[in-house]
Amino acid sequence: MAKGNSASVNRRTDIVSAAIDVFAEIGYYRATTAQVAERAAISQPYVYKFFTKESLLVESLQVSWQRIIQAFRRVIDTTEPEGLEIGLIRAYEAIMHAHRNEILLQMQAQTIREEPIRAAMQQGMSQVKQLVEEAFRQAGMPDAEAKTTDFLARGQLCNVSMAMEMPELMIKR
Repeated sequence: MAKGNSASVNRRTDIVSAAIDVFAEIGYYRATTAQVAERAAISQPYVYKFFTKESLLVESLQVSWQRIIQAFRRVIDTTEPEGLEIGLIRAYEAIMHAHRNEILLQMQAQTIREEPIRAAMQQGMSQVKQLVEEAFRQAGMPDAEAKTTDFLARGQLCNVSMAMEMPELMIKR
């Protein structure tokens, strides 16, 4: 890859990271690309070289979903069937701790009606659901579909618990 292309990739990554933080902290609708540019220490026109505000949110959501999918795949590839569910829970807890703003951003995006944003959320959730359900099925868990629905619902409760700073909502394991 040419040096210029590498720098562009790094700047795109910097912009997305800044957007995740800005959108999570003040909300997508209140945030501006100028605030994202300031956080990324670049000019606003440089943000527009790569993104519109909406495409920036979509990319940010895709990054957050891919982080979850990659973490879950690592667990699935390295964990015995009997430890699968707890391994997935621990992986998600680690993401919630290390990448809190990504989870907060996903929570906000659940209520945004713009089609590209809804599509990014639907695609991410569908990929996670399919991955977990197939892993549960391969692990021989009875009623993998219901187990997956329960797992995802508990994940949403974890998100609410974190966002509201109410650890008493969490199930103790």
